[in-house]
Amino acid sequence: MTKTLAVDTDDFRVELHDDGVAEVILGRPGSMPTTGVAGHAAIAALWTRLAAEPGVRSILVRSEGKGFCAGGHADLVRELLDSGPGRARVLREARALVQGMIDCDRPIVSAIHGAAVGAGAAVALLADVSVAAHSAKLIDGHTKIGVAAGDHAAVIWPLLCGMAKAKYHLLTCAPLTGAEAERIGLVSLAVPDDELQAAARRIAQELAAGSPTALAHTKRSLNHWLRMAWPAFEHSLALEMIDFAGPDAREGLAAFEERRAPRFGK
Repeated sequence: MTKTLAVDTDDFRVELHDDGVAEVILGRPGSMPTTGVAGHAAIAALWTRLAAEPGVRSILVRSEGKGFCAGGHADLVRELLDSGPGRARVLREARALVQGMIDCDRPIVSAIHGAAVGAGAAVALLADVSVAAHSAKLIDGHTKIGVAAGDHAAVIWPLLCGMAKAKYHLLTCAPLTGAEAERIGLVSLAVPDDELQAAARRIAQELAAGSPTALAHTKRSLNHWLRMAWPAFEHSLALEMIDFAGPDAREGLAAFEERRAPRFGK
């Protein structure tokens, strides 16, 4: 038996299964999932809600679209460029998303295929167990559009893959395949593309069948490493919002939309 959890967005849906797995399903078949204004707010609040939902013992995040998630929709990015109150709201939501995933007592598994960018990369990599298809493409593209890598990277990339690799990929925005991400430790596991969904679901079901207290206590203990990095995350997020108010972000978005190299100022 499957129930649907009501959410105030069309960007994703949530299915609650009787085996204890809650599935967060991004996007729609044939489209590239993104997070719009409503979707960003909804996914930020989701983790606390699922942790309190009766019967939920693990969470699986996957996509039905062409990729995992391409990050913020154009309407969200435009608000970041044009609205001070909008930037303040998105800052609060981004903080809530990261903190919600870290503090959620239910283990979270991500199944990553295609592109995972921006908020999509945040959700993919903040999962407790991240499973990537060999051909998946993970990108933190913030600096390419003229803003700091602020939505999750500072809190977790150095712990996952080390400072040298984190700096290289966050400064250059060089993409990583799922196979390469596994090699450097950025994801938990990489599998052939046609095995991704079954592998991720199997892990989510295994976790759902485990001891809720043992899993929650282990996750809470391990995540103190992330909590120690919280000041770096807060700083990076604030700098990202400052950057969205500057000229480089406008030039970065224009270059992206016009499919040309950006011409950033000095």
